[in-house]
Amino acid sequence: MDPLTIAATAVALPIMKKALEKTGEKIGERVFEKTEKFLNMLKIRSPDTASAIQKANLDNLDFNKTVSEVAELTKTDDEFNRITKELIKEAQKDQNAKLNEIINEIANDIYFEKSINPNFNKIAEKIGLVVQGGVVSIQNINV
Repeated sequence: MDPLTIAATAVALPIMKKALEKTGEKIGERVFEKTEKFLNMLKIRSPDTASAIQKANLDNLDFNKTVSEVAELTKTDDEFNRITKELIKEAQKDQNAKLNEIINEIANDIYFEKSINPNFNKIAEKIGLVVQGGVVSIQNINV
């Protein structure tokens, strides 16, 4: 995965965790543990970004800014990059269908988007729709 996909997925996971719990669904214990480890490391490396993610729901998070900050950390901080990749690896193994759908959607949307700075706020909207049981397809991500 490229740094933007890694970052977008990592940012989405804590939000997905909260959203899924509200609907009564659970994610695996290992994903929960790795999410907490990711957030704890992020608190040390970028406290404002960690705070924004923890307070966020999909309506009030500047997903573009947050993903950019996390992507930059994954490029410049080897330990943070390792922890972030561990989180994503565990999430990809999780049996929660909605979680897996979001991970795949993020990867596909970024892969097929040719621009350097995709609009992650559109991905955030998609996450909300999937969690709530809707289906949406992003045809174009604009910069």
